[in-house]
Amino acid sequence: MKYTNMNDYMEAQAAVCAQADQIDKELYLKYGVKRGLRDLNGKGVLTGLTNISSVVAFKESGEERIPCDGELWYRGYNVRDLIAGDGDGLFGFEETAYLLLFGKLPNRAEMEQFKQVIAESRDLPTNFTRDVIMKAPSADIMNSMTKSVLTLASYDKKATVLDLDNVLRQSIMLISIFSMLAVYGYHAYNHYERDGSMYIHRPDPQLSTAENFLRMLRPDMQLNHLEAKVLEVALILHMEHGGGNNSTFTTRVVTSSGSDTYSAIAAALSSLKGPKHGGANIMVMKMMDDIRAHIRDYHDDEEIEAYLAKILNKETFDHKGLIYGMGHAVYSVSDPRERVLKSFVKQLAVQKKREEDSLLYEQIERIAPMLIAKQRKMYKGVSPNVDFYSGFVYDMLGIPVELYTPLFAIARIVGWSAHRMEELVSMDKIIRPAYKSLMVERAYIPWNERG
Repeated sequence: MKYTNMNDYMEAQAAVCAQADQIDKELYLKYGVKRGLRDLNGKGVLTGLTNISSVVAFKESGEERIPCDGELWYRGYNVRDLIAGDGDGLFGFEETAYLLLFGKLPNRAEMEQFKQVIAESRDLPTNFTRDVIMKAPSADIMNSMTKSVLTLASYDKKATVLDLDNVLRQSIMLISIFSMLAVYGYHAYNHYERDGSMYIHRPDPQLSTAENFLRMLRPDMQLNHLEAKVLEVALILHMEHGGGNNSTFTTRVVTSSGSDTYSAIAAALSSLKGPKHGGANIMVMKMMDDIRAHIRDYHDDEEIEAYLAKILNKETFDHKGLIYGMGHAVYSVSDPRERVLKSFVKQLAVQKKREEDSLLYEQIERIAPMLIAKQRKMYKGVSPNVDFYSGFVYDMLGIPVELYTPLFAIARIVGWSAHRMEELVSMDKIIRPAYKSLMVERAYIPWNERG
């Protein structure tokens, strides 16, 4: 059969692929295969050891696993304590980055030296912004960042050297410039694709990562203390989340093959940009816009519950039956990141005069888990996750939606770097999981004898 155009061919052949690649889900049970490397209770398959972080959602009591309030630990420190300990300071991101990279909290002299190294590393090669970032701009800033990271390898004479001091140099450099790659990539897209004005503001060496992000993003470079503090908290909370999350595991898989830092981080970026991993807060924002359009009284529990029930029943919004921002692959009783971030949301909402929006979020946070539990059989509890509030925070800060996932990357590059170095130091085997073949042997038929 001849096809009149390429689209017709691809559509027809896609159906052939779908038939060839379909595997009966019952076979996963039959052969004991853990789909997504998780068992039926959602517990991850143990594939490695790490000293970097710990995610706690259950307490063990003999053979029983008892759900508990979620906890997130960085190098033995509770993330709540790290954020509280920084007080009103604005270099908590840098302090936590030092902790994750070096395994200890810095003293005053070590912290000042590390801040200086970060500031000095916050520099791009000559004409890199013009020749790389501004060329072929895209609304997908994650793709722009990935392109930039891979291109940076061409400027590094020791790009493939795996000595730990060299990998550390590369890691700190990427941690330092990720916000530049993201913001400059956005401004290039906004200018060339949306006819907006072009702003390429240099980072200020005296400012923190959070402050510089807002400074480079905004036309007037102005920001206030609360704005920078809330963004810093969000970055710390997204910095690391155990070795088992998709992008960190990707970093360790690529690292285990002996590949270079730029390739490993580009692979992690490609993993994070997937909507099942890094884009959840964008779906929360779209859902909230839809809810606002259909809810008149934010104080009316019955009206809110009725509309949320329609979302769950696939009658409205995107017809997927999901209340975005609710539930997590690991946490059940609570997501500690959500609880910490929520404590700052009200302050920012008051400053930005968004109290009514804040009220709606609180109402949904209270009603949705009860509604989900009532309508569905759940093997564990349902609670809001960090994505439920993070998009709202970014929106109040005037950050465009195109930068939501890149902000995640600006934080998570620290965790990726720590795990890459731990993999290089402690592991000596390539990660190579097994797949059971279901293939049936067939006799070859010459092409002129096929129907």
